[in-house]
Amino acid sequence: MELLLKENIEINCKAADKEQVIRHIGGKLCNSGYVEESYIDAMLLREKSFSTNIGNGIALPHGIEASKGAIRKSGIAVMVFPEGTDWGSEAVKIVIAVAGVGEEHLEILSNIAEILSDLENVVRVINSDRDTIYEIFLGNERKESAL
Repeated sequence: MELLLKENIEINCKAADKEQVIRHIGGKLCNSGYVEESYIDAMLLREKSFSTNIGNGIALPHGIEASKGAIRKSGIAVMVFPEGTDWGSEAVKIVIAVAGVGEEHLEILSNIAEILSDLENVVRVINSDRDTIYEIFLGNERKESAL
């Protein structure tokens, strides 16, 4: 199974409560077979103890260390909020749920951070369709640093 499925990319999302967003995007990981349902609660616990907002309008919700056993295979899901959604200290426009098996977790987070450290890519993700977002993260155009 791929790390990112096109059906796990949602664009033009409307602002919602942070907990609702995490439950929704975590549900995408769960419904796709990446994680067990308990991982969603672990994502909420992580967020309560430490915000997953990494700046540049990006949040990377993921589970706490104790939830590693709830991850079946590594995967991500993406939600894009062109108008932003409240993430506590600021609005975020891109939310990427991350579930990584073992050491893959840090590698996935690192690769996402690398791709989105380029503000041009952030703007492209916010303004793109599902296929383009898929290509930005997994496509041939960024093969050297793709996820």
